[in-house]
Amino acid sequence: MEGGSVMSDLVTLTRTLAEPDRDLVVLAEGNTSMRTGDCEMLVKASGSQMGTATEADFVAVRTQPLLDLVASDSTDDALVNRTLLDARLDADAPKPSMEALLHALCLEEAGAEVVAHTHPTAVNGILCSDRAQELVAGALFPDQVVVMGRHNVLVPYADPGLALARAVRTELLRHLAVHDRPPKVIYLVNHGIFVLAASTAEALAVTEMTVKAARILAGALAVGKPVHLTDAEAERIDTRPDELHRRRRLASREDR
Repeated sequence: MEGGSVMSDLVTLTRTLAEPDRDLVVLAEGNTSMRTGDCEMLVKASGSQMGTATEADFVAVRTQPLLDLVASDSTDDALVNRTLLDARLDADAPKPSMEALLHALCLEEAGAEVVAHTHPTAVNGILCSDRAQELVAGALFPDQVVVMGRHNVLVPYADPGLALARAVRTELLRHLAVHDRPPKVIYLVNHGIFVLAASTAEALAVTEMTVKAARILAGALAVGKPVHLTDAEAERIDTRPDELHRRRRLASREDR
C-alpha cells in the first residue's frame, strides 16, 4: 500500500477499510489519520464517508492544541468545537472529525505513524457484551501475537469526543507504564477499535487480524472456554527472530 504520496496512501487505506465485504464501517463511521510532520497530522473531516474518501476529505491539523485540550479540565462543548477549528492549518479546510482528539493521542503519546478507527461488526459483537474483557485476556493463536502484539488496551465506554479521549489517555498511559511499548489495538467498549501502526499496510493488517481474532474468540466462547497461549508461549512468539522478520514484512507490504 505504501509507495505513493502521504495523502494518496491515506486515501487508499481509508477506502480499503470501507470496502463493504470487510464489514468494518458503514455510512460516515470511522476515520483515519497519518503523521505528516512535527506535531501535525492529516485526519478525516467530520461527516465524510470512508468509502468515497478523496483528498478533499482530509484536513491538516496541529496536534498540540488537541493534546492540550485533552489534558485540561474543560468540559465545554463549544471549546471543543472551537479548538478543532482553530487547530486546522488552513482556516478554509473542513472541520476535523471529533475523534481527531484520539488520533492526536495515538500519534503523539503512543508514537504511531498511522491510525485507523473502525467499528467492525465481529469485534463490536463482543465489545457490546459482558465478555468484552476477553478481547484482552490473552492471545489465542501465534499469528495474533505476530500481528497484534501481546498486550492491548480495553477502554470502558465514555461519551464520544473529549470524555472518550480522556479515558483513552488514562488507559494508554497506564499501558505504557506497565509494558513500555504502545499497544497495536485500543478496544473501545460499546464503540469500536483504534489501530496504531507504523504504516498504512500495517494498519490494514492489524485491523484484519483484530477481526479474525474476534471471530475466533466468539467461536471459542460459543463452544466452551477460550484456551489462551501461556505467557511463555506468547513471549516466545513475540521474540522469535523469524516471527520478528514476518512482522516487519507484514508492516511494509505493498501488494494490497
